[in-house]
Amino acid sequence: MNRFLHTRIRVGDLNRSIEFYCKHFGFQVKNRSDQSPSGNHIVHLELPGNEHLLELTWSADYILNVPEDLMHLAIGVLDLIASCDTLEKSGIEIWPGNWRETFITGHKMAFIDDPDGYEIELLESGTK
Repeated sequence: MNRFLHTRIRVGDLNRSIEFYCKHFGFQVKNRSDQSPSGNHIVHLELPGNEHLLELTWSADYILNVPEDLMHLAIGVLDLIASCDTLEKSGIEIWPGNWRETFITGHKMAFIDDPDGYEIELLESGTK
């Protein structure tokens, strides 16, 4: 059986991205390599309770340009409003601007951008 192991994103500042994902979403560094065969610095982040990893990759010679709406990550949160309130208090912009009114009942979601401009979709999962 095939397994989905990790998703790789290029980042502009490895330590900034590690701090962002660990601080705001509870990711933990699983492993780190400062010299892959192709010269990249790679960090695998894991979210406890999940098998799929987020691979952050940085190299000095790569110019990062994240096109708008290219892709997004989706993260399930227990309580969307509480999670977004915490993110807003940390200075992170939640969008769309009217997310509280638009998704007040039913399928609750909101979006943020990570430090490099990758979209993160926040979905209320309602389960631990």
